[in-house]
Amino acid sequence: MDGTVEQEEGELAGPFPPAPGRPRNGRFSKPELDWEQQYRRTVIISDTVATAFVVAAIGGFFGVRDAANWHEKWGILAFGTELLVLGALATTRGWAPAVLGQGAEEFRRLGRSLFTAAVVLALGGIALTSHNIKLWIFVAIPAITLVTMTERYVLRLGLHKQRNRGRCLRPVLAAGSPATVRDLITRTRKFPHLGWRVEAVCTPYALGPGGDRLDGVPVVGRLTDVADHVRRDGYRVVAITPDPYWSPDRLQRLAWNLEGGDAEMVVAPVLMEVAGPRLHVDAVLGIPMLRVSMPAFTGGPRAVKAVVDRLGAALLLVLFAPLMVAVGLLVLVDSPGGVFYRQHRVGKDGRQFTLVKFRTMVAGADRARAGLADRNEGAGLLFKLRRDPRVTRVGGVLRRYSLDELPQLLNVLTGSMSLVGPRPPLPEESAAYGPDIRRRLLVKPGLTGLWQISGRSDLPWEEAVRLDLRYVEDWSLALDAVILWKTLRAVLQGQGAY
Repeated sequence: MDGTVEQEEGELAGPFPPAPGRPRNGRFSKPELDWEQQYRRTVIISDTVATAFVVAAIGGFFGVRDAANWHEKWGILAFGTELLVLGALATTRGWAPAVLGQGAEEFRRLGRSLFTAAVVLALGGIALTSHNIKLWIFVAIPAITLVTMTERYVLRLGLHKQRNRGRCLRPVLAAGSPATVRDLITRTRKFPHLGWRVEAVCTPYALGPGGDRLDGVPVVGRLTDVADHVRRDGYRVVAITPDPYWSPDRLQRLAWNLEGGDAEMVVAPVLMEVAGPRLHVDAVLGIPMLRVSMPAFTGGPRAVKAVVDRLGAALLLVLFAPLMVAVGLLVLVDSPGGVFYRQHRVGKDGRQFTLVKFRTMVAGADRARAGLADRNEGAGLLFKLRRDPRVTRVGGVLRRYSLDELPQLLNVLTGSMSLVGPRPPLPEESAAYGPDIRRRLLVKPGLTGLWQISGRSDLPWEEAVRLDLRYVEDWSLALDAVILWKTLRAVLQGQGAY
């Protein structure tokens, strides 16, 4: 994904300008860096229009029966609801450029804003003794939530599509040791949807401007030259990666030198791979301290997750019942054997349970596995074959679109699994876990998870473990919502499913 991509002939750029590429004449031009504000304006306008549409539809539908008092009762409430929602989005920084277009934080802030609007609306209704306020709290606000979150997701898809083409990327100057900078370059290239592209590097022992390259990125100077290069070349992000040079005094002086410009300074603490709601910055005796709160394995949010799991599984079982009956008949007709395949898996706290799936292999497939051991293509402890001779014709289709996993909704309903969580391991896999990997067993395994929306069987073992551990460490209800939303696209694409 490195390098610029020219705009295709006849393609509409919309709110997305061309990719910035390398600095021209020693500096990124201002129009090339204005896409963030353009995207922010697009989000604000879209939120305003979506909110206005919902309140107008509700006010028009319910207020038509009281046309004589429409302006007095319904019009004022509709206008007030929209002002409350937009005001809450502004005050909770729901339109901050740093959170738009990536991660769960955007949706978390959107949800917090709408909840705040609902609370204020309820208090206002009590104070004014309005009899119509319940409609706006329990119908309008949820409808606005659904519409705005859908609209935000559609905008995000467009932004990510542009970033995959090399556009709408923040030019980054990375400064640190060669090893940590190289890791940052690798990650930004692997995940362009995050919006970073490392354009230049400063290292402790640079040979001078243009005198060296690191993974194809020019090394433009030493760590002492960072502020000069940022002021001259207009980088949007200064990414500080670990190196002994970076003492607290030097980091503070660099932050001072960057004041007054557009550059955002980002420092990687590299204490551990923890992010999201568990990280907090506190001032202790004037010293900034990075506080890492304990993972939440109990409490209110976990209780909400348990209720959502059971209700969601029950609803999906009713919804997919005709499809599951049809799939069961196809399995029976395609090859001899039963409809379901049962297998022991390891769940929360190491407790074993019986996982249920539609049968996708010939009868006795487990006994034939030993003869295929030398052809294993799975990473780490996993056994996988892209063209497994044991898979039936119907089984191949079921696996591609994850239809074989529908009976696992029964496991979710009975409480041994969750809708979202780490991949449920086999007993022999968990027996080989080290202490760090065993942290996957602190939560219930999931029907889907970060591993499913990130490539499934195509993932290296180390990456699959990292994703599962990241889920355990950084879990939140917002993260679950994002994973469930993205699972549909992963299933339809069939990537990594075999």
